[in-house]
Amino acid sequence: VWAGLRPGLADRLREAEFLWRTSQADFMLPARPRPTLGEELDDVDRLDDERYVSAALVTTCGNRVHFTSPSPLGDAAARDLALDLAQARGPRQEAFAERLLADPAAVRARVRETLEACAEAFFDSAWADAAVRLATDLRLKNDLLKRQGPGAALASVSGAVTLAPDGDGILVDKLLDKVTHAHGTGVTFIPSVFGRPHLAVVHAPGWQPVVQYPVTEPGPSRPVSLDTVALRLEALSHPARLRLLRTLARGAHTNGELAHTWDMTPPEVSRHLALLRRAGLLVGRREGRYVRYSLNLSDLTALGTDLLAAVLR
Repeated sequence: VWAGLRPGLADRLREAEFLWRTSQADFMLPARPRPTLGEELDDVDRLDDERYVSAALVTTCGNRVHFTSPSPLGDAAARDLALDLAQARGPRQEAFAERLLADPAAVRARVRETLEACAEAFFDSAWADAAVRLATDLRLKNDLLKRQGPGAALASVSGAVTLAPDGDGILVDKLLDKVTHAHGTGVTFIPSVFGRPHLAVVHAPGWQPVVQYPVTEPGPSRPVSLDTVALRLEALSHPARLRLLRTLARGAHTNGELAHTWDMTPPEVSRHLALLRRAGLLVGRREGRYVRYSLNLSDLTALGTDLLAAVLR
């Protein structure tokens, strides 16, 4: 898809990609999904600026920070904090946050125009196939719910989603410890063809809970040698490297950002990153003077399967 995009559209997608990549802004996961992209964008347009900006800043500045009250749109201290956090994330995040806080209406219009351009460029054609797979998945989930109850339906969503023992709650096995309530509104489950392996959850106060899960797509995997599997297991055996992976699972970071996040020295981080790269668990992409590292999600996700396949061969 990237290779076939017009340069202008590719640049516009990168301007705000942190709104919909690994961490998604809450308004990108609708509690009431609509039949068309245009209708869902209309729902986003109905959000007031405070709500839109607060949700957008969470993924722009890092999802450990929630901007509620006071709002960065009206409070100088909250604004400075948002800009400082965005700057630490990278130049694109900083530029986006500055534009968003200076002129929310213009940024909102530009984001919508970008998504509409994507529909024309590639999404509409991809949606024709995706819609069939999503409808099939929803039909199977609803059948499970009717025949076997919520426990079986939740288990089919993901092994990380279970019904609480008392039957009065849903447990999602994520790194964050958060609680939200769905009294009266319920929880919306949205299947995704392109979201693998992420299980995204909307849990912020004031938002209806939403769980976006990947549609199951079983298939044969490329054989991986036992030596490669052993190297990857060794790379994951150190607690410091697991902490780095925890941060990288949320998005690409530079050596300096990782060192600052975990109070480590840059050379120490470099040594750990080098081992993870040798194991094939990281991908590096140069941006000017910096290299941003991200997880090789497909190989990391398949590690358990690869291990079993290797020892059974």
